[in-house]
Amino acid sequence: MTKFYDKALIYCRVSSIKQTVEGSGLDSQEYRCREYAEQHGYTVERVFTDDVSGGGNFMKRKGMVALLDYLRRRHKTDYVVIFDDLKRFARDTLFHLQLRAEMDLYNAKIECLNFRFEDTPEGKFVEVIHAAQGQLEREQNGRQVIQKMQARLSKGYFVFHAPVGYRYEQTREHGKLLVPNEPYASIIREGFEGLASGRFQTLSEVMYFFEQFPEYPRGSDGRVKVQRVKETLNRPIYAGYIEHERWGISLRKGQHEPLVSLETFKKARDRLAGRAYVPAKKNISEDFPLRGFVTCADCGNPMTSSWCKGRSAKYPYYFCRKKGCESYGKSVKRDVVENEFAELLKAITPAKSALDAAAKMFDDIWKARSQHRRNYAQKIKNTLKDLDRTMDSVVDIMVNTSSPRARQGYENKLESLEQEKLVLEEKIRHFMAEQADQTQSVRTALEFLENPHKLWATGELANQRAVLKLVFAEPLAWKRNEGVRTAKTTLPFKYLGDFSCLKNGVVRSGGFEPPTTWFVARYSIQLSYERTSEKQNTIGFIQ
Repeated sequence: MTKFYDKALIYCRVSSIKQTVEGSGLDSQEYRCREYAEQHGYTVERVFTDDVSGGGNFMKRKGMVALLDYLRRRHKTDYVVIFDDLKRFARDTLFHLQLRAEMDLYNAKIECLNFRFEDTPEGKFVEVIHAAQGQLEREQNGRQVIQKMQARLSKGYFVFHAPVGYRYEQTREHGKLLVPNEPYASIIREGFEGLASGRFQTLSEVMYFFEQFPEYPRGSDGRVKVQRVKETLNRPIYAGYIEHERWGISLRKGQHEPLVSLETFKKARDRLAGRAYVPAKKNISEDFPLRGFVTCADCGNPMTSSWCKGRSAKYPYYFCRKKGCESYGKSVKRDVVENEFAELLKAITPAKSALDAAAKMFDDIWKARSQHRRNYAQKIKNTLKDLDRTMDSVVDIMVNTSSPRARQGYENKLESLEQEKLVLEEKIRHFMAEQADQTQSVRTALEFLENPHKLWATGELANQRAVLKLVFAEPLAWKRNEGVRTAKTTLPFKYLGDFSCLKNGVVRSGGFEPPTTWFVARYSIQLSYERTSEKQNTIGFIQ
């Protein structure tokens, strides 16, 4: 008995959103399917659409899954399912047959505008041939796309979704090219440089740094994911290099602008590889910046900290947890410790004559460093020549080697030498480039030397940790009822003047004024001599 069909469902599909936006593919398919339904006396009940390929698997298409579910829930109603083209049905032989079976299960009749389904042995054979042809075309297209992507990668062009910190820009010379995307690029650059320099000690600290910026991409829960940060810090794309091991694309210079140098990237990656990830105590670190730096003067152990619960609120305290210590369990208010520490930083203020001498010293050092850079650049060039000779020797040996194991060893050695060469070539480009203006660098250094408390007062944990490392040579000892013991500063502050925490009226030898150090005397005499020489038209320099 022949069934009578009067209700129809339409299914339309394009392979990408781009086809939907630019070609109106879904609209045109629906229009033709509706015309077909009207000509055959069908009433269109619903239209289902997809804008993804699904790789041939219809279960990866939301529209097709919704269509099958619609048929399942109305299995007592007979529907005609209309397609614009057989390729919209399934471009995979296996999935085509599975989808046909699903349609038969729900008593749905399939009709296509450019193909006639026949329930005969010959008709089924032709149908399978057409499905196989669709699969062949899909796989050939996929192969061509991959080949084009491989060719672009080989030339140094990134071809995948733009990573965080970059965006694609259409250029006349390169076509689609990665360019830095602000403000993400600056955030990621600072993350790399902070990890490479030691400003950030752990992966979690980099993650917390990224979390400070609301615009930085987050997961579905609104948090920056540790794994995503780790993946970012291990991608050579940020150093301006391209690599894709699965496609046989070895590390090579990319056409895009790097966010960091290859040397910085390798330092950051090595630090990640050499340190186990230990989640940092975010709240404790931010609430108690001196935690672990201030030690108990009675036992020498670092003081810990916590929030202690009172009757109506919680209060912050530092305290010693060393059993047997005289100060064990005796807490000190956080404000007491940190306010006195702030006063100590304010007291570390070199005299103007010392800062003038330091400025002159920086100038001399800059000149000496410039000469050193030129010598070092020549040394790198010589090393590159030696590397080239070594690589040629390894290639010659590898060509004449019959052992697969030995050949693999030589290939690994060659790859290591190539990466070393890339680093040296980048250094050469860096040294050959115009040297940066020293004015801003010197100004920043002198501003910090003149007032380290200013950086501390920003309240940012990374800045506060930087102050602790740059100003103090060792942790500060805290004595209950007395305060901070004498502070031992780093060399720059030591030579700019002898500074101590003068608690309880204790005066350093020589009085309250900082004594003149050796280099202050040297450079102040030198400056005075130069001014006198200008007046007397005398050429000379006192060493």
